[in-house]
Amino acid sequence: DLDLRPGEPLRGTMARWLQQCPHCAYAAPDIARAHPAAAEAVAAAPFRALVAETSYPPLARRFLAWAHVLEETGALHAGAEATLHAAWVADDMNRPDLAAEWRLDAVALWRSGPPLDAEQTVRVIDALRRAGAWPDAAATAEALAASNPPPAVAQVVALEAKLIAAQDTGRHTIASAMPPSYPRPHVAQQRIGRGKPGGGFRAWLARLFGRSG
Repeated sequence: DLDLRPGEPLRGTMARWLQQCPHCAYAAPDIARAHPAAAEAVAAAPFRALVAETSYPPLARRFLAWAHVLEETGALHAGAEATLHAAWVADDMNRPDLAAEWRLDAVALWRSGPPLDAEQTVRVIDALRRAGAWPDAAATAEALAASNPPPAVAQVVALEAKLIAAQDTGRHTIASAMPPSYPRPHVAQQRIGRGKPGGGFRAWLARLFGRSG
């Protein structure tokens, strides 16, 4: 998808992306390793309230729990990724209200962290569009288009601009932004490439969560 959600078979494996402690509810790709400040974040009232929020789908709560710990420990971009993953769960559960809310939360985290490159800014635009934040989405797309981005990014931004103008909040794929004769795959497709050293699903997840292994 334009926000880098993978297709099948990876798309259907989200329930296995994170582990969660059955006692304290700490969630992470590997709960055997934790940031030194994670214990304090997990014990605090905001985290306890989050994991007890029964109006959220259980899998979404797991991603939000991980996002909360990342945000509390200063990993804002990784927290944005985990929050976006919660939005993907909401998409699958037919909860557009939650999906929009969590996409906007992800955008806020991305913007609160280090400066974003062109490829990441495309994902911000897509999150804003999917959430129906039309003025912000349009302004962000216009600014990125005016910055002379790489050709692949420009192709995606052009599609996003058309979708924003049509007030289309739907899911669209990277392939829909690329003409059949386009000389190289979009950067998102390269990131999930197979058969390369350090590639594959686990490496992709590690990059998304800002972890080295």
